Amino acid sequence: MHMIWKTLDPVPTDAGFSIVPTTTFADCPKLDVICVPGGGGQVALMTDEETLDFLRRQAATARYVTSVCTGSLVLGAAGLLKGYKSACHWAWRDMLPAFGAIPVAERVVRDRNRISGGGVTAGIDFGLTVAAELAGDEVAKSIQLVLEYDPQPPFDSGSPEKAGVERVKRIRERLSGMLQTRQKANDEAAARLA
Repeated sequence: MHMIWKTLDPVPTDAGFSIVPTTTFADCPKLDVICVPGGGGQVALMTDEETLDFLRRQAATARYVTSVCTGSLVLGAAGLLKGYKSACHWAWRDMLPAFGAIPVAERVVRDRNRISGGGVTAGIDFGLTVAAELAGDEVAKSIQLVLEYDPQPPFDSGSPEKAGVERVKRIRERLSGMLQTRQKANDEAAARLA
């Protein structure tokens, strides 16, 4: 497994810790599986040509090109989702068509060699799906047991379809600043692809 970035310098997160890359774009070998995570840092990557070029080069030979949450928007900005179905966090899923992707409201979406997970907790479902693909169902089931992943949420409002119109409206209002920032980056990235 490689943690890849432009340099080997620690990459700070919004949570106050850093992720330390293990290889650089320049030194990275051909990858079997590419996984682009989402989160707040995704916005800057959508117009970062060095990152997008790296993803395009690696995707050309990778067995699987994958993403979780808003990482799918980065794959879209790299032109890697045109004509593919994809998951994304529900609040940003409607941005996928700007890249020719087909948004799907599911926790995990597989379309040919593209596997994508929806928002945040769907990353566990995504990880188990990829583990099963790479190492078989028994390995994935064992991982699920080790994680004690047996979801039984106390509420049934984990998707906009279940949460209700008013709750979704309130959340969208709280996310409006982030929505504007992401929409601007999305529009710029889509215009570069055109």
